[in-house]
Amino acid sequence: MTADTDGSGDRPRRRDASATREAILNSAIEAFTRLGYDGAGVREVAGGAGVTAMLVNRYFGSKEQLFAEAVDRSFAPRTVVSDDPSELSAETATRLAARTSPDADDLDPFLLMLRSAANPRAAEIIRAGIEKHVGRRLTDTLPGPDAAPRAELLLSLIAGVWLMRKIIATPALAGMDQGALVQQLHDLMQVLVNAPPASSGGDAAPDSTNSR
Repeated sequence: MTADTDGSGDRPRRRDASATREAILNSAIEAFTRLGYDGAGVREVAGGAGVTAMLVNRYFGSKEQLFAEAVDRSFAPRTVVSDDPSELSAETATRLAARTSPDADDLDPFLLMLRSAANPRAAEIIRAGIEKHVGRRLTDTLPGPDAAPRAELLLSLIAGVWLMRKIIATPALAGMDQGALVQQLHDLMQVLVNAPPASSGGDAAPDSTNSR
């Protein structure tokens, strides 16, 4: 433990401190993914990292801050959504179909989100993580007006397919031919990827007073 408590500042000691912090964060990601925010405790995270709960609090301050860093680390990599505007629908549909196939590995960020979102504070942290990473990237990639709501609708489609096909495993989706699924996902995503007419406004709703 001298590497974490000694203040002499030589390089090997700094590397030990960095490795300890990384071990704690990796243990936290695993625990929050498996048990959710409410189910995972600091002591369990500490045990997975081979350290004390006191040391976890020293590095991260609180369980909430530890969760925030776990979310940030988990949501940062690009997993499903393509960053190529010209191939956004095609590549995203292909990746989503592959990552939700019955024999595919579980995607940890989705499970972390699913198992933690019932806690209001955890939901706020997850929302911030989505906005910072995949939400911002997707909004910046989409052409035309109203990119932010279209991005969130696209993410909702992805999350819904993930839940129904991979977690709940509804028979029609779980057993669907990969090629057919990719094509249908592509067609659905194209509706959101293609920018709506600039003049669409919000006044296209029917007038109920004239329909009686």
